[in-house]
Amino acid sequence: MEQTVYLQLEDGTCLTGKHFGAPLTGDITAELVFTTAMTGYAETLTDPSYYGQMVVQTFPLIGNYGVNPADFESEGIHMSAYIVNEWCSHPSNFRSRMDLDAFLKQQAVPGVYDIDTRALTRRIREYGVMNALLTDRPPCPEDVHRLSGWHIKNAVSRVTCRAPYEYPSSLPRFHVVLWDFGAKQNILRRLHALGCRLTVVPSGTSCEEILALAPDGIMLSNGPGDPKENPSIVAELSKLCQAAVPVFGICLGHQLLALANGADTEKLKYGHRGANQPVKDLLTGRSYITSQNHGYAVKTDSLPDNADSRFLNLNDDTCEGICYRSFPGFSVQFHPEACAGPRDTDFLFEEFISLMERRAEKCL
Repeated sequence: MEQTVYLQLEDGTCLTGKHFGAPLTGDITAELVFTTAMTGYAETLTDPSYYGQMVVQTFPLIGNYGVNPADFESEGIHMSAYIVNEWCSHPSNFRSRMDLDAFLKQQAVPGVYDIDTRALTRRIREYGVMNALLTDRPPCPEDVHRLSGWHIKNAVSRVTCRAPYEYPSSLPRFHVVLWDFGAKQNILRRLHALGCRLTVVPSGTSCEEILALAPDGIMLSNGPGDPKENPSIVAELSKLCQAAVPVFGICLGHQLLALANGADTEKLKYGHRGANQPVKDLLTGRSYITSQNHGYAVKTDSLPDNADSRFLNLNDDTCEGICYRSFPGFSVQFHPEACAGPRDTDFLFEEFISLMERRAEKCL
């Protein structure tokens, strides 16, 4: 028998749906967000940036090509719950190793279906991202009051690696330290494909410990949560910017690098989550379609004197990239590594390589 579940929103809206995936053994409170990506649900499910969130898929049918671990962006699911309109119980794909229901059960994450996800998305778009309660009992007024005070805590520390590890290369051109705030695996894969030997370090690593590894470049990864809730990382990053080592930041790494240089960030009304976000390169005038997953943005009018805006979101004019003049560094809000999504901006990894090459030439 199908179990009825209730999705109680912070604004008082309550929707009913049906349960699939892992058993719903108690109430789940999380931030409710949506993604407009039509494919790449395995990558979405395993993206650490979704920690502490319930994710709504706007595309109506999810799971039709099954699940393959080769597509994962981390070892497991980090979101709190997964909400779809309809899920496919009999996927058709020679690569599939299990269906969506089995994967959610394996990862102990509940799913909800038979909800009008597009109507739910319109609600979030109109009133903004809000907290929500997923429960198997009819919600009561007290539930709504409790939702308003809830927020994601210690997000980065929950998804970072626990100890440093190596990602070796047989013929390394450069040694890159990847500062892991919840890194997607394709960041590692792209750097490795370009001949980089990687040392991945936890979020709590100090500037001195990173520099002691003698990196040719430093990659700041994506990750979950409010960037301002990481003051210790920002402080270490501020010191790191004085070392003249090339730095490339992606998503949360972009925001943290901006904070470390004196800029400010703000929460967006409903964020940018999907594989179809247009951005403009202010250096060349060219536009690109990008993959994005973030709820915060750097405030363009807060950029310090040593920074220039590089990319602009063509939907809402928010900052999508920054170049720094006081040290060899740049950052982007979107995901040039894609997975899932377009690879239009993959050239940014080559720009990072070029920064390391120029530094190596100066050291000769």
